[in-house]
Order: sequence, then C-alpha cells, then structure tokens
Amino acid sequence: MPELPEVETIRRTLLKLIQGRSIVGIDVFYDKIIDHETNDFKTTLIGKRIEAIERVGKYLCLMIPPFALLVHLRMEGRFFIRDVRRSSAHDHVSFALDDGRFLIYHDTRKFGRMTLRTSEHYQDVPPLSKLGPEPKDANWEDIHARLKRRKIAVKTALLDQHVVCGLGNIYVDETLFKSGIHPMKRTDRLTRNDVRTLIESATTVLHDAVELGGTSIRTYTDALGVHGRFQNELKVHTKAGEPCPVCHQIITKQTVGGRGTYVCKSCQKK
Repeated sequence: MPELPEVETIRRTLLKLIQGRSIVGIDVFYDKIIDHETNDFKTTLIGKRIEAIERVGKYLCLMIPPFALLVHLRMEGRFFIRDVRRSSAHDHVSFALDDGRFLIYHDTRKFGRMTLRTSEHYQDVPPLSKLGPEPKDANWEDIHARLKRRKIAVKTALLDQHVVCGLGNIYVDETLFKSGIHPMKRTDRLTRNDVRTLIESATTVLHDAVELGGTSIRTYTDALGVHGRFQNELKVHTKAGEPCPVCHQIITKQTVGGRGTYVCKSCQKK
C-alpha cells in the first residue's frame, strides 16, 4: 500500500514527467473510480494544463487550474506513463497528453478514488479539511490532549488520519519501535514525553523514507521506474522471527486493530 513517502515519491516523479502538459483526452474504463459524473469529469479537465503536482497526507493533488484533482491511491493504486491509452484490464483511467503520451491510473483492487475540487482553497474543504496535520507540522501538545480523551491502542490512533495524517501500517510500526512504545499501549496512558517522542520519531521516519524513495515491499512497487530503498532500513516491520537490531530479542507479529503489527516486546514494553 502506498503511504506518505511512496505518494511523495510519485509526486516528485510525475512532476518531472508531466508538469506543463495539457490533457487532450480522457478515457474512463471504470466509472466508480471517479467521484463525479463521468462526462462532467471529462469535459471539466480536457483542454486544461497540469500546472503543478502537490501532496497532502496520502492524497496526490494534480493542480489543473481552476481545479485540483485529488487522487487517493488506497491499497493498490499507481500511475504509469505509456505510449498507448490502455494495455491492461486494470487500467481504469487514461489521460491523453499533448505530447502523445498517456498518464494511466492502474488499480488491481479498484479502491482508489479521484475527486475534483476548485484549486483555490482546495485544502479547506473535505476530504482534505478533515485530515490531521502531518507529523512534521503537528503540535505534540495538541496531539497529546486529543489522545488523552480516548482509550484506544496507540497504533490504532496513529493510523487514524484525523489525528495525524500520512502514517500507514509500515511507518507506524517503525515509529513505535523508534519511540520504544508498545503498539497496544492505551492512548489515555501516554505521557507528554511519550507523545513528543512519537511525533519526533514519526517525523524522522517519514523524512528518511522520503529521502530513500519510500518502501517497495509486498505488492506495492512504484510504477514509474523509481524503486524505494527504505525497506533496507526497516527495523521491525516484516521482521517477525528475526532478532531485534537493538536488544537481539526475537521480533514478534500480532494483530492490533485488525492490522498485522511487528513489535519487540523487550524494547517496546506495554
């Protein structure tokens, strides 16, 4: 699943490949990807220019004035640049560009979504307005106050994009390990220092992952020819049965909030 570092890698790559290109045609092969009437979606964007590509949390934002096209990749969404408009049954939206290439949205699970908003103040309306801050922008005291009012596992809280945005399963596991906090620890029992450490650790983990192009593991790999290297830096995620890099105790896997979770029970005491 693409998380913040993977989406940021896609953003940077697309910026180099398609910024300044105009959309001269659109084919939609699976209407449910689009949160609008398909013909309206096409007529709104055809003839307009991709001026910039931004990101908010896990949302990719193609700035096509006077609109912003918000793309949430969900589980398996990815983009390809091709010379043909469709080459797979999993290619669901094809944007014809003015240089003869096609920007293809590909999604084997069909969970991804595209939503149009006006480009002016597009972050001030849903869905983006409902997101919490990214860790690098978060005030840890505000986050602590919010978490103290809840009685849920800290991992579940960090996966809630309304609390902080951009963290997914991989990076929450890595953040909790770096912080020395057990994923099942209840949020109302987190100290101020716990939360400050969590926010600092999340900021560092995401920064390092972005610099290494994200994480290419399991089913998700970048479709634009950029392969992440952060999987080489993972400390606990996917490491069940291996020794902890700090204390050498065996890393275990458990389920927290329905998500596979990797933890060192020695370094991360509940």
